[in-house]
Amino acid sequence: MSAEDLEKYETEMELQLYREYRDVVGLFTYVVETERRFYLTNAVDLQVRSLDNGEVYFEVSMQDAWVWDMYRPARFVKNVRVVTFHDVNVEELAKPDLQLPS
Repeated sequence: MSAEDLEKYETEMELQLYREYRDVVGLFTYVVETERRFYLTNAVDLQVRSLDNGEVYFEVSMQDAWVWDMYRPARFVKNVRVVTFHDVNVEELAKPDLQLPS
């Protein structure tokens, strides 16, 4: 496989992932962004923890999530638990009052 073929494959995978995201985003309430992943979920629990030495870390639990990762064969996950020393961003998605049929 040439470098050009690999680049074309990755571009097609990213486009397919974006289309899947666009199709499912309306099913979820929250966007959760960690250092390594991007999630869509309807249930998220973020806990701030600290160690004896004063360091702070975050523990994030999600149920019924969708994961932005083009290398995963299945992007829907029943339970997710993330523990990280890096920032975690949780946003509630705006829901339009009226949805028009497409």
